Amino acid sequence: MPDTQLRTTGLSRRHGPVAEGLQFASRFVGGPIKPEPAVAASLPRPHGEFATASISHLSSMAGTASIWPDVHRATRQGWVRSTRALLEYLLTFPGETWQERWEASPLGQGQVTADAVGSRHTTGTSIVPGIRALYCLRAIQPTLLAFRQTPLPSFGPMFIAAQEDALLEKFAEQVRTHQLRHVHRRDAIIELCMLLAVQGVALSDVTPAALLHFAHENRQARCTLRPGSQASNRIAGRGVWNVLHAMGHFPPSTPESMRAAMLRGQRTIEDLVDQYEISNQAIRGLLIDYLTRRKADTDYSTLKDLTCKLTRHFWKNIEKINPDQKDLRISPEDYAAWRQLITVKDDGKPRVGQDSIVIALRSFYYDLHTWAADEPERWAAWVAPCPVPPSELRGLGVRRRRINERSADRTRQRQPLLPLLVNHVETRYDRARLLLERADRAAESEVFTHEGTEYRRIRTEADRKMLRHGDDVPTRVEEVDSGRIVHIGTEEEGAFWEWAAVEALRHSGVRIEELCELTQLSIRQYQRANGEVIALLVIAPSKTDRERVIPMSAELFHVIASVIRRHARAGRPIPLVSRYDAHDKVWSAPMPFLFQRQNGTTPMVFSTATVQVMLGRICDELAETHKEFRGLKFTPHDFRRIFATELVNSGLPIHIGAALLGHLDVQTTRGYVAVFDEDVVRHYQEHLHHRRQVRPDGEYRDTTDQEWTEFEEHFDRRKVELGSCARPYGTPCQHEHACIRCPMLHINPKMLARLEELEADLVARLQRAEAENWLGEVEGINLTLTFLRAKREESQRRVRRPEVDLGIPKPRITRSTPEAP
Repeated sequence: MPDTQLRTTGLSRRHGPVAEGLQFASRFVGGPIKPEPAVAASLPRPHGEFATASISHLSSMAGTASIWPDVHRATRQGWVRSTRALLEYLLTFPGETWQERWEASPLGQGQVTADAVGSRHTTGTSIVPGIRALYCLRAIQPTLLAFRQTPLPSFGPMFIAAQEDALLEKFAEQVRTHQLRHVHRRDAIIELCMLLAVQGVALSDVTPAALLHFAHENRQARCTLRPGSQASNRIAGRGVWNVLHAMGHFPPSTPESMRAAMLRGQRTIEDLVDQYEISNQAIRGLLIDYLTRRKADTDYSTLKDLTCKLTRHFWKNIEKINPDQKDLRISPEDYAAWRQLITVKDDGKPRVGQDSIVIALRSFYYDLHTWAADEPERWAAWVAPCPVPPSELRGLGVRRRRINERSADRTRQRQPLLPLLVNHVETRYDRARLLLERADRAAESEVFTHEGTEYRRIRTEADRKMLRHGDDVPTRVEEVDSGRIVHIGTEEEGAFWEWAAVEALRHSGVRIEELCELTQLSIRQYQRANGEVIALLVIAPSKTDRERVIPMSAELFHVIASVIRRHARAGRPIPLVSRYDAHDKVWSAPMPFLFQRQNGTTPMVFSTATVQVMLGRICDELAETHKEFRGLKFTPHDFRRIFATELVNSGLPIHIGAALLGHLDVQTTRGYVAVFDEDVVRHYQEHLHHRRQVRPDGEYRDTTDQEWTEFEEHFDRRKVELGSCARPYGTPCQHEHACIRCPMLHINPKMLARLEELEADLVARLQRAEAENWLGEVEGINLTLTFLRAKREESQRRVRRPEVDLGIPKPRITRSTPEAP
C-alpha cells in the first residue's frame, strides 16, 4: 500500500480515535459493532482458480458467452482483447501469480488510472473492460484505492451475472422492490459488489462488521483520491445495510441503520475516565466510585461534563505539575500552579468557564466530607482539606452579572435585525415556491417568465433515465440569459426548511432541542364553551424535565400546518423515525417527528447542528447586502431571548412568560429579558399588587361560574372592527380604543379594504389640516397614517403566505370495527 493511502486530507475535522482494524482516525468508531473485514468460509471461485492460468485461457474466459449471455458477441471479443492487453502489462512485474503481479504494479497500488496504462486513444485498446472482467472472475482481488481509481461502467450487473450466487441475485431483486430511488438502488448494488470483490468473500460471509469496515475504508480511499471534496467524505453502504437488514441477513440484534451502528452511544464511567489516561490508579478508582454515585442524580450529558472537569482539567493537570502526588491533599503552591494552568485552553485562548471547573472541584471535596460521615470505611481515607480558598468565589456574582449583561447586549444587537432576517427567508421561500409551481406547469423546453427573468424547463439525460425507472425527477430550469441551471426543486426544499425553522423558533421561543423533538403528537386543541378552538403545542420535557403547553398563534400554527402538509403531500403519513439525542447519546422510539427530511436512503430528524448551519448560511447571505450582519451570527437561542423580551415588553406578566418559556424560576426569565430592570420590576410589582387585590391572603379558592364566564367574555370583547386585540386578560384598553395606533391590534386580512377607506379619509383630513395650518392635527394624522400603513403591510405579508389544506380526516379502522367487504 503506498504512503499516499495514509493521508487524511479531506476527512471530517472532528477526528476520533483510530479504530481497531482501521488505519486512520474517524469519529464514527467505538459503536456497538467493531469494524473488521469479512472472513470467507470458502474462497469464492465460481469459474475455477486463475492464479497461475495462462493468458490465452484467462482472456478467453473474459469473453465466455455462458457467463454473460446477454452481451453481444462483438463486445465480448473486445473484452478478450482488453484482458489480454492487461495481462501482458502485468507480466512486466515480478510475482508467481496474477495477484502478486497486480499488487506489484502501479495500477494495483492505485497510483495510476487505467487510461495511463492503455486506452483507445493511446494504444487502440482500453484495458478498463479487462480490469472489470478479472474482478468479476475473481482472478485478482483489488484494494479499494485501486478500485476507486478507475471507474468501471456496468460493474454491478456483470459481477452478479458472473458469480452464479442465488443469495446475491436475491439481494438484487430485493433492491429493486425496496423503497429506494433509482440512484440509490444502483449505488446499493455497486457498493455490495465492490465489497465482495475487495474483501474476496461471498455474500453469505458478509457481516455488519464487514460492511462497517468497508464503509470506513471506502471513505478513506475517496478522501485520498479527492482530498477536500465534500462528496468524498460521505459514508457508503447505507443502502446496502437497509436492504440486508430487511432481508433478515443480519442478526436480529443488529441496529436498523448504519448510522446507529456507527455511533458510540453512552460510555461506561470507566471508559469516560480512562480516555484521559490517569497514572495514579488509586485516584482513578476514587473518581470512578465518585462518578458512579453521582450518576444516580444526574443525566449523562452532565455526568460526562463533570468527568471532564475532574479528570482532565483537575487531576490530569495535577499530575503534570506534581507527578509524585499520591492523594487529594494539594499544597497551596501546586494549587496556585494548577489555577494558573486552567486559565487558558490547550490552543492558548483564554478559558471562559473557569468558575465552573473550580465549583465542580469544590463540590467534589465537600461531597467526600459529607459521605465520609455516613460511610467512613469507604470515603474517609480520601478526606482532605479543600484546596479552593474562599477568596476564589469572591466576585462570582459580579462575573455572572457580566455574562448576563453580554447576553442582554447580544439580544439588543439582534432584535432590530430580526425583521431583515425574517424578510430574507420569507422572500427566498416565496420566490423559490412560486418559481417551482410555474416550472412544474411548464412543458419540457418551454420558456416562461418569472419576476422579469426568462427560464426554460429542462430535463437532463439522467432525468430521463430516472423517469424510465419510475422515479420522481427533481425540477430543473435554465436561465435563458446566463445559461445557469437552477435545481429549483432542491432550492425550494432548502428554502422551506430555513423558513420553517426561523418562524417556529421566533413564534414559540422553544429551545433548539425542543424544536427538533416536536412530533405530530405535540399538536393538541382546546375547545371553549362558545365553540372556539384554540390550538396548543405540547413541548416535551427537555432541559428542566417539565412538560409545558404553548397556545399557538396564527403564525405558528401556519408553520406547523405547512410542515405537516409537506410530509403528507404524497398521500402517506409522516414517517416514523428514531432520533439520536446528541447529549444523552441514546436513540428515541420511532415517532412522527415534524422536522425530518429524506437523507439519501433513509429519513432523518434534523440535528441541532443542522439548524445552526442553516442560520449561519442565512447570515452569510445577508452580510453581502447588509453590513449589519457582517461578523454577526444568529443562534437558535437568540430567538428564545428575543421572544422573552417581546413577551415582557408587550405587558405580559413575567411569571406567565416564565411558564411559556419553561423556566422553573422567574429569576431565570429575568436573565433572558433584555430590558431595563425598572421595567421588569414595575411590571412584576403591578401584577403582584393586582393579584393581591383579587385574591384572598389564604388559600386560593375555586373559580366560580361567573368568574369563568367573565374570563371567556374577555376574549369576545377583544374583537373589534378591524380584527382582534391581543391585550392580556384583566387589562383594560390603554389607548382609549385608538386601535390603528395600538401595537396590540391584529388586523383581519378581510378588512384590508376597510384600511384603504380609512387611509383615504385620513389623507383628506391631512390636506384640510395642512390648508388650515393645523400643525398639531397634521402631526397626529401623520402618526396615525404611519401606523396604518405598517399594519397594512404586515397583514398583506401574512396574506401572501400560501394556504395550507390539511385535508379531510378519515376515520381509522380499529380492530374492534369490522372492515367493509
